[in-house]
Amino acid sequence: MHAIIVGCGRVGSTLARELSAVGNDVVVIDRKADAFRRLGGEFPGRTMIGVGFDRDVLAEAAITPDSAVMAVTSGDNSNILIARVAREMFGVQRVVARIYDPRRAAIYERLGIATVATVSWTTSRILRLVEPTHDDVEWTDPTSTHVMAERRITSTLAGTPVSALEGMGVRLVLLTRNGRAQLPPSSLLLQEADTVHLVAPVEALEAFDHGAPTPPGGHR
Repeated sequence: MHAIIVGCGRVGSTLARELSAVGNDVVVIDRKADAFRRLGGEFPGRTMIGVGFDRDVLAEAAITPDSAVMAVTSGDNSNILIARVAREMFGVQRVVARIYDPRRAAIYERLGIATVATVSWTTSRILRLVEPTHDDVEWTDPTSTHVMAERRITSTLAGTPVSALEGMGVRLVLLTRNGRAQLPPSSLLLQEADTVHLVAPVEALEAFDHGAPTPPGGHR
């Protein structure tokens, strides 16, 4: 894989070292030459001084539609601009932008640009675990019709077979029980405190969250 990383801070330098360590061709771009010291003397990739949303700089970095571009500078505006130039000017599909503002992150996810909101993702996930709500989703498809959400099974759904959820229009794609994740068979019975990842149309998830009646064969 040809990877272009824009921003050589802690995140960018870590990505560069890890991607290089498994044999990827990595180019790191940063405005400041001093930033490349984070890569260490053994870094086998290429470094460039420049602005990551400059088309000439990206062309010099050998960007192609098959590249992977990671915009991880310290500025939301720069990262979004880098991501958009990569996608719209060079046709790159594997683009990730680091976004500090979760509201912006949600907008650009809907436009098809994968985002990482560093602090907000971690804190929101912890809050879902300690104080679950029915409003949080982890991913929304670009058309805003389907979502993926993490939920914890309460006593009201304990004993319901996984297959019964499909009758609600909800697809259970991953179940974590006692610290172990699994792709659950349709016959598996849910247990209280299971953590599940669900994919569903927005309205189906809302019905699930508001206690839609259990389909025939389920138990409450």
